Amino acid sequence: MSTNKLQAAGTPAIGRRLIAMVYEILLGFAVLFLPFLIFEVATHASHTPLVEHMRQALAFLVLGAYFIHQWSVQGQTLAMKTWRIKVVVPGQAHLSLQAAVVRYLLSWMWVLPALIVDTALGLRNWTALGVVGLGVLAWAATALLDRDRQFLHDRLTGTRLIQLPAPEKKKKVAAQA
Repeated sequence: MSTNKLQAAGTPAIGRRLIAMVYEILLGFAVLFLPFLIFEVATHASHTPLVEHMRQALAFLVLGAYFIHQWSVQGQTLAMKTWRIKVVVPGQAHLSLQAAVVRYLLSWMWVLPALIVDTALGLRNWTALGVVGLGVLAWAATALLDRDRQFLHDRLTGTRLIQLPAPEKKKKVAAQA
Protein backbone atom coordinates (compact mmCIF):
# COMPACT_ATOMS: atom_id res chain seq x y z
CA MET A 1 0.00 0.00 0.00
CA SER A 2 1.44 3.38 -0.93
CA THR A 3 2.22 6.08 1.62
CA ASN A 4 -0.62 8.28 0.30
CA LYS A 5 -3.14 5.48 0.75
CA LEU A 6 -1.84 4.81 4.27
CA GLN A 7 -2.29 8.45 5.20
CA ALA A 8 -5.83 8.41 3.78
CA ALA A 9 -6.75 5.22 5.67
CA GLY A 10 -8.98 5.79 8.65
CA THR A 11 -8.38 4.83 12.24
CA PRO A 12 -10.25 1.68 13.29
CA ALA A 13 -12.95 2.22 15.89
CA ILE A 14 -11.88 1.59 19.47
CA GLY A 15 -14.47 -1.19 19.83
CA ARG A 16 -13.13 -2.90 16.71
CA ARG A 17 -9.59 -2.76 18.12
CA LEU A 18 -10.72 -4.19 21.46
CA ILE A 19 -12.56 -7.05 19.75
CA ALA A 20 -9.41 -7.76 17.73
CA MET A 21 -7.51 -7.85 21.05
CA VAL A 22 -9.86 -10.52 22.40
CA TYR A 23 -9.13 -12.59 19.30
CA GLU A 24 -5.43 -11.84 19.82
CA ILE A 25 -5.64 -13.29 23.33
CA LEU A 26 -7.07 -16.54 21.97
CA LEU A 27 -4.32 -16.71 19.35
CA GLY A 28 -1.76 -15.97 22.07
CA PHE A 29 -2.78 -19.18 23.84
CA ALA A 30 -2.16 -21.08 20.61
CA VAL A 31 1.26 -19.45 20.17
CA LEU A 32 2.18 -20.39 23.75
CA PHE A 33 0.89 -23.97 23.60
CA LEU A 34 3.94 -25.79 22.22
CA PRO A 35 6.61 -23.82 24.13
CA PHE A 36 4.63 -24.31 27.35
CA LEU A 37 4.12 -28.00 26.66
CA ILE A 38 7.87 -28.45 26.25
CA PHE A 39 8.55 -26.32 29.33
CA GLU A 40 6.07 -28.27 31.47
CA VAL A 41 7.60 -31.59 30.42
CA ALA A 42 11.13 -30.28 31.08
CA THR A 43 10.23 -28.94 34.54
CA HIS A 44 7.91 -31.82 35.43
CA ALA A 45 5.12 -29.22 35.83
CA SER A 46 6.76 -27.87 38.95
CA HIS A 47 5.24 -24.86 40.68
CA THR A 48 8.19 -23.65 42.70
CA PRO A 49 8.62 -19.86 42.76
CA LEU A 50 11.64 -20.08 40.41
CA VAL A 51 9.75 -22.17 37.86
CA GLU A 52 6.74 -19.84 38.07
CA HIS A 53 9.00 -16.87 37.22
CA MET A 54 10.59 -18.84 34.41
CA ARG A 55 7.10 -19.64 33.06
CA GLN A 56 6.21 -15.93 33.09
CA ALA A 57 9.48 -15.04 31.37
CA LEU A 58 8.84 -17.69 28.73
CA ALA A 59 5.38 -16.26 28.01
CA PHE A 60 6.83 -12.72 27.78
CA LEU A 61 9.59 -13.82 25.38
CA VAL A 62 7.46 -16.08 23.17
CA LEU A 63 4.69 -13.52 22.83
CA GLY A 64 7.32 -10.84 22.22
CA ALA A 65 8.90 -12.85 19.42
CA TYR A 66 5.48 -13.40 17.83
CA PHE A 67 4.29 -9.79 17.98
CA ILE A 68 7.62 -8.18 17.11
CA HIS A 69 8.08 -10.47 14.13
CA GLN A 70 4.55 -9.97 12.82
CA TRP A 71 4.57 -6.20 13.26
CA SER A 72 8.01 -5.66 11.76
CA VAL A 73 7.55 -8.02 8.79
CA GLN A 74 3.87 -7.62 7.84
CA GLY A 75 2.54 -4.87 10.07
CA GLN A 76 -0.20 -7.26 11.16
CA THR A 77 -0.83 -10.27 13.33
CA LEU A 78 -3.41 -12.86 12.32
CA ALA A 79 -6.07 -11.13 14.44
CA MET A 80 -5.21 -7.78 12.85
CA LYS A 81 -5.53 -9.33 9.38
CA THR A 82 -8.94 -10.73 10.28
CA TRP A 83 -10.17 -7.32 11.42
CA ARG A 84 -8.29 -5.48 8.61
CA ILE A 85 -6.15 -3.46 11.02
CA LYS A 86 -2.53 -2.63 10.31
CA VAL A 87 0.15 -0.95 12.39
CA VAL A 88 2.21 1.54 10.40
CA VAL A 89 4.75 4.29 10.80
CA PRO A 90 3.66 7.22 8.64
CA GLY A 91 6.15 7.84 5.86
CA GLN A 92 7.86 4.46 6.21
CA ALA A 93 7.37 1.21 4.33
CA HIS A 94 7.22 -0.89 7.52
CA LEU A 95 7.93 -0.86 11.24
CA SER A 96 11.57 -1.12 12.13
CA LEU A 97 12.58 -3.88 14.49
CA GLN A 98 13.33 -1.23 17.13
CA ALA A 99 9.86 0.35 16.79
CA ALA A 100 8.23 -3.09 17.05
CA VAL A 101 10.24 -3.92 20.21
CA VAL A 102 9.38 -0.60 21.87
CA ARG A 103 5.71 -0.98 20.89
CA TYR A 104 5.66 -4.49 22.40
CA LEU A 105 7.22 -3.31 25.65
CA LEU A 106 4.86 -0.34 25.93
CA SER A 107 1.85 -2.52 25.10
CA TRP A 108 2.36 -4.24 28.45
CA MET A 109 1.05 -1.02 30.00
CA TRP A 110 -2.42 -2.38 29.18
CA VAL A 111 -2.06 -4.79 32.12
CA LEU A 112 1.16 -4.07 34.04
CA PRO A 113 -0.19 -1.32 36.34
CA ALA A 114 -3.17 -3.51 37.24
CA LEU A 115 -0.91 -6.51 37.90
CA ILE A 116 1.20 -4.34 40.22
CA VAL A 117 -1.95 -3.25 42.09
CA ASP A 118 -3.11 -6.88 42.30
CA THR A 119 0.25 -7.93 43.75
CA ALA A 120 0.54 -4.98 46.14
CA LEU A 121 -2.96 -5.52 47.52
CA GLY A 122 -2.77 -9.31 47.45
CA LEU A 123 -5.83 -9.53 45.22
CA ARG A 124 -6.83 -12.91 43.83
CA ASN A 125 -9.36 -14.53 41.51
CA TRP A 126 -12.28 -12.39 40.29
CA THR A 127 -11.18 -9.28 42.18
CA ALA A 128 -7.75 -9.40 40.56
CA LEU A 129 -9.31 -10.03 37.16
CA GLY A 130 -11.66 -7.09 37.71
CA VAL A 131 -8.72 -4.79 38.42
CA VAL A 132 -7.01 -5.99 35.22
CA GLY A 133 -10.24 -5.33 33.32
CA LEU A 134 -10.40 -1.80 34.71
CA GLY A 135 -6.77 -1.28 33.73
CA VAL A 136 -7.50 -2.38 30.17
CA LEU A 137 -10.48 -0.02 29.97
CA ALA A 138 -8.40 2.84 31.37
CA TRP A 139 -5.67 2.25 28.77
CA ALA A 140 -8.27 2.01 26.01
CA ALA A 141 -9.64 5.36 27.17
CA THR A 142 -6.29 6.96 26.29
CA ALA A 143 -7.45 6.81 22.66
CA LEU A 144 -10.33 9.13 23.54
CA LEU A 145 -7.80 11.74 24.66
CA ASP A 146 -5.76 11.50 21.47
CA ARG A 147 -6.63 13.72 18.49
CA ASP A 148 -6.11 10.79 16.08
CA ARG A 149 -7.79 8.23 18.39
CA GLN A 150 -4.55 6.28 18.75
CA PHE A 151 -3.68 4.37 21.91
CA LEU A 152 -0.97 5.84 24.13
CA HIS A 153 1.62 3.18 23.25
CA ASP A 154 1.16 3.97 19.56
CA ARG A 155 1.49 7.71 20.18
CA LEU A 156 4.69 7.15 22.18
CA THR A 157 6.27 4.91 19.52
CA GLY A 158 5.18 7.02 16.54
CA THR A 159 3.11 4.15 15.16
CA ARG A 160 -0.55 4.24 14.28
CA LEU A 161 -3.27 1.72 13.65
CA ILE A 162 -5.13 2.08 10.38
CA GLN A 163 -8.27 0.46 9.04
CA LEU A 164 -7.69 -1.33 5.76
CA PRO A 165 -10.49 -1.35 3.19
CA ALA A 166 -12.67 -4.38 2.72
CA PRO A 167 -11.42 -6.65 -0.05
CA GLU A 168 -13.21 -6.33 -3.34
CA LYS A 169 -15.82 -8.99 -3.85
CA LYS A 170 -15.02 -11.43 -6.58
CA LYS A 171 -17.43 -11.21 -9.45
CA LYS A 172 -19.13 -14.39 -10.46
CA VAL A 173 -18.51 -15.22 -14.05
CA ALA A 174 -21.67 -16.37 -15.73
CA ALA A 175 -21.24 -19.73 -17.31
CA GLN A 176 -21.37 -19.38 -21.06
CA ALA A 177 -23.41 -22.03 -22.74
